[in-house]
Parts: sequence; structure tokens; C-alpha cells
Amino acid sequence: MGTFKDLIGYKKAFALALEVRKLTRKFPREELYTLTDQVHRSSRGICTNLAEGYRKRRYVAHFIAKITDSDAECAESIVHLDFALAFGFITEDEHKQWSPGLRRSVGC
Repeated sequence: MGTFKDLIGYKKAFALALEVRKLTRKFPREELYTLTDQVHRSSRGICTNLAEGYRKRRYVAHFIAKITDSDAECAESIVHLDFALAFGFITEDEHKQWSPGLRRSVGC
């Protein structure tokens, strides 16, 4: 049996969190502790919750709770990208590229 790092969803979410980090480098400095920090935290939260859920998978209720938390972090990341688009920090093409990627990473 493998580890949480072998999960396809984890791999996709991890790669996506790295890409979100690159994407936010062009956000304005005044957004560093607001939108930038929030999208970093939520996109990384997808991975961390998947990892925690996997480690507690024998406890069904805990597993479901962590997968649900991962889904919520995914939705939160999408909303932050929606704001980034509305504020003009990312292009429509970037939004189209990354928002569906978040949806596919854990199915949110």
C-alpha cells in the first residue's frame, strides 16, 4: 500500500498549488496579506486535507470530514481566482486554465 503522495488527486492538487503560487507573483504588493495569502492557503489546503484524510482513512467519519474540507478549500480557491479575475490581476485565459484545474483536482 502506498502513501497519500501516490493519490492522483493529491498529485494534481499539489501541482496546481505550485502553479497558483507562480500565478500570484504578479499580484499587487498590497494584496500580499489578503488575496495572495488566501489563495495560497486554500490551494495548499486541498493537499493537506487529502493527506490528513488518507492517514485517517480507517476512521470513516474523519476521512469523510477531511475530504469534505478538501472540497471546501477547492471551492474557496476558485472564489479567490474569481476575485483575481474581477480585479484584473489575472487574465480570462489564466482564469479558464486554473479554475477548472481546481475543480478537477478533487472533483469540486
